[in-house]
Amino acid sequence: MDARDAELKKELDATLHARRELGEEYDSALVESFLEKVEQRIDGSVERRVRRQMAEHQMTAARDSRSPRATDSWGERFGFGIVSLVLAVPLSAIGGGVAELPGLLTAWAGIVGVNVAQAARTHPGLFRGRGRERRGAERDGDW
Repeated sequence: MDARDAELKKELDATLHARRELGEEYDSALVESFLEKVEQRIDGSVERRVRRQMAEHQMTAARDSRSPRATDSWGERFGFGIVSLVLAVPLSAIGGGVAELPGLLTAWAGIVGVNVAQAARTHPGLFRGRGRERRGAERDGDW
């Protein structure tokens, strides 16, 4: 029996003692008073439980919002592709103008490298195991 049950038992004992002293004409008032105390105790318990669950829910939501997303949205990927293409024009001109073909190839290798790194970041499993899956599908006739 915990402390709250002991308090409630004391309240019940006091109510029964008051009934013995006051008589049966006060029964309904004493019962209503006792039930009101029980109701307050239940309301307090429910309120504490709801607050605890809300706090746990808020902590979980805050934890989830801080964790990195597994994939970026379509708009972010599209924007990254557009920026890469826009920057490819001046980089190609500078690389081709300064070092001709090797400079142009270096500029495009950098552009492709940045886009591959972005794809690997947004889709971690993109470059793993694709060859094995494809070879297995060809053998099984699933192509």
